[in-house]
Amino acid sequence: MTLNHIKSNKIKSIYNKSNQIKQALYALYLTNKFGLKLRGERTAVEMTSLRLEYAETLLSRLNISIDVEGLDKVSQDEQYIIVSNHRSIIDPLIIEIALKNKGINSLWIAKKELYNSFFFGMFTRNAGTVLLDRESKKMSSFFKEIKKNVATGYSISVFAEGTRNKSDEMLTEFKEGSQIIAMKNRLPILPIFIESKANKVLEESLKNNTKGLKISIKIGDVIDYKDRSKTLQELYKSRFNIR
Repeated sequence: MTLNHIKSNKIKSIYNKSNQIKQALYALYLTNKFGLKLRGERTAVEMTSLRLEYAETLLSRLNISIDVEGLDKVSQDEQYIIVSNHRSIIDPLIIEIALKNKGINSLWIAKKELYNSFFFGMFTRNAGTVLLDRESKKMSSFFKEIKKNVATGYSISVFAEGTRNKSDEMLTEFKEGSQIIAMKNRLPILPIFIESKANKVLEESLKNNTKGLKISIKIGDVIDYKDRSKTLQELYKSRFNIR
């Protein structure tokens, strides 16, 4: 390798790190800006609108667009439990954008760690979430909170794997909570599959500032909450021909 190649690689590395820092600082600013905007009493429509504005602003900055297949399977103004796979920190934003203009006002289930996060804490607490404390021995308050919000017209969004999938498997094992929520609240299950590896797309954006990135998602046929013919994971897989 020549001296010029070494210098070129060093310059590129410095540029990439600079871009990552710049994007991270902007994301932190934007997240807290909208965390403040969402503070206080908000109607469901106002909350959804602000979260969508946040999602579109941040993904636009990252040069990422969303391609949606199967949007016709989503009924206007319907209540669902929205069940998705999970690979990246931007997955909630992807789903917000995918379902825009469908009149779905959804509350995300958020783990306790996010409430205390330096980066996401304020936004998570204010942006319409139901706290899931995995360390709690009693889950009755969690399910009561969901039931109360569903009764006022909210949908519920959940990553059925429970945490980000960092493995090479297409899906990790689903937690049973999603199906319990659907049954207790008689909510149809809307399966969404983020087909692209969003974590890799995000990494490409941050490292190389690549333009024109795209994340593809699919929306499957609705699953009846009463369908116990298979596990939720098996029903989910069948909607997207995942083996």
